[in-house]
Parts: sequence; C-alpha cells; structure tokens
Amino acid sequence: MSTNPDGLPSGRPTDPSLRPTSVSALVLAALVGAALGWLLLGWNELFYKLTPLPWTAAVVLFALAVAEGYLAQNTTARIQRRPGAPRVEPLAVARYVALAKASSLVGALTAGFSAGILIWLVMEPTDSAKSDVPTVATTLVAAVALIGTALWLERACRVPDDPDREGNDTGRPTGRR
Repeated sequence: MSTNPDGLPSGRPTDPSLRPTSVSALVLAALVGAALGWLLLGWNELFYKLTPLPWTAAVVLFALAVAEGYLAQNTTARIQRRPGAPRVEPLAVARYVALAKASSLVGALTAGFSAGILIWLVMEPTDSAKSDVPTVATTLVAAVALIGTALWLERACRVPDDPDREGNDTGRPTGRR
C-alpha cells in the first residue's frame, strides 16, 4: 500500500485545516455538564458541605470572556489589515484558535454544570439552597458569555477570503470575472 507525504495510507484524504467548533459538540458538553451537576448535588448531598457556594467561578469566567473579547476585536483588526493595526503573527493566531476552542468547550461544560445545579437549587426547599441561586445563575451567565466570546475569537482568527481566488481548489484564479 502506498502512502502520501503525511505518511498516511493513500486511500485516506488528508486535510490539515482546523474545523470550526461545532454547535453539537457544545450542546453535548453542556448536557454532560448538566447531568454531572444534577447528579453530584442531588444524590451525593455534597451541596450541604459546600454552602455557601463561592463566586470565584463567575469572576474567573467573566475575566476570561473579557480577555477573549479583547483578543477577538484586536485580532479582527489585525487580520483584516485595518489602518494602524500591526501585522498579525500566524503562530499567535494559532494559539488564539486553540484558546478559543478550549474556552468554548469549558464554557459549555460549566454552563451545563451550572444549569444542572441551578435546577436542583430551585427545586430544593431549603433556605441555603435559595441563597445560592444568585451565585449559580451568575456563573451560568458568565459561562454563556465565555462561550460567545470564544466563538467570536475563533471566528476572528479566520483568514479572509482572497478576492483573486474564485472558489477553485487549485488556488489559481479561474480567469472568469
């Protein structure tokens, strides 16, 4: 069996490009996080050992969302070569994409986990459960904000379409205008 330059069997096509984060992966991560949050608190009675719940998760997630929002805005300007924006380093963009993909997944897991806990807290009749609802709701909002800014950063790292290329796979202009 022959191999291609990547060392893989020649029957399998290779595509070194990175795919955008799929919504289905984020939804699946959120569902897994929600199930874990619900089960961890509902069956383990861990909640009563952890109360009051800390605000640190919400603060960290909001800080990450703000940082990634700034990176997204800055990277968009640099990739689109707006006047006054410095040149973008390709390795930095690759790092930003990795950060964005990881952050969107962590945000989805955290959002699901927070949603599972929030549902459990709303159904729990105790005063300590009711007092932790704002903390968990804020963490849920922060996780959703992180997902949004991570997807924005991922989109900002895309290479703009070259107007000289008209959609052919060879990378050469087709000559049609």
